[in-house]
Amino acid sequence: YVTMLDEVKDQLRGASLPGNPLTMPVSAPGSAGMETCFVNLVEPGEKVVVCVNGVFGGRMVENILRAGGEPVVVADPWGRAVDPDKLEETLRAHPDAVIVAFVHAETSTGVCSDVPTLVEIAHRHGCLTIVDAVTSLGGCELRVDDWGVDACYSGSQKCLSCTPGLSPVTFNDRALAKVKRRATKVRSWFLDLNLVMGYWGPEQRRTYHHTAPVNALYGLHEALVMLHEEGLESAWARHCRNHLALRAGLEALGLELPVPQPERLPQLNAVAVPAGMDDALVRARLLQQYDLEVGAGLGDLAGKVWRIGLMGYSSRPTNIILCIAALGTVLNDLGHQADTEAALARVQAALAG
Repeated sequence: YVTMLDEVKDQLRGASLPGNPLTMPVSAPGSAGMETCFVNLVEPGEKVVVCVNGVFGGRMVENILRAGGEPVVVADPWGRAVDPDKLEETLRAHPDAVIVAFVHAETSTGVCSDVPTLVEIAHRHGCLTIVDAVTSLGGCELRVDDWGVDACYSGSQKCLSCTPGLSPVTFNDRALAKVKRRATKVRSWFLDLNLVMGYWGPEQRRTYHHTAPVNALYGLHEALVMLHEEGLESAWARHCRNHLALRAGLEALGLELPVPQPERLPQLNAVAVPAGMDDALVRARLLQQYDLEVGAGLGDLAGKVWRIGLMGYSSRPTNIILCIAALGTVLNDLGHQADTEAALARVQAALAG
């Protein structure tokens, strides 16, 4: 088991979480990975610039407040990437900020923000960075080390296709130094890295901290083996290829993807609900008749979009064909004119190309 723990750390580094000494899965879901980053890096009274363009940027604000920090919000429209110019302007107005936080792949909107550009701006203003990669790890390009990300967290159940309940995190030397020089105690005993590091450290110094979820860790190990066997860049390419096939089918059904093309996530596809269509009824019929669950819009996008996930093992042609066929049938039944056969032909052409 101890050998497997060390292998998991190495595997995570190979999955875009870099060669940082502190790379490990937190024994709880991605939300705990988020909290691990904030409670360890934010001290009471510190100013943190947080970019909010969806639900999970909003959760970052709540974490900052609970850690005793002062959030400075950079707000962007839901459905759009974080605006680098707004971040630059905000940091100029708040030179005492110490951290910049933002979401790479916003699960609530299907938007991908420009991590290397945002990190470069933050570092130029003397700030550490915290990046949410819950939906991006394994699904689209993520280069934590090359991009200079200081602290990053993800989840096991998205593009890694593992069971929920683990949150990979990584802290580079700059971030870890801040954790170690804290003037105040971390506001969580369970997530205090100064304690947890004793469990995930070298075997000869490994000390008990909590009862780890052994079965889930073995599952994560196997999921990472599968990712390694496929190849990380091959996995990114597969997600992109399948996204393009799904997009072709959706557009042939007369549906729109509201996120601008350069900002779209391949693994989380936001689709505009047609005018006059009952959002909940469509999703209910897809689930009842086809065992196909489509996510509802969240927050500002509630009732306005459907969210179709193509993550990890689920990102494969059979699921795309099922989705387009089922969605076309349901939409036609409810009065939306959709040429399902033409849409399926577009999907097959995209997959063949």
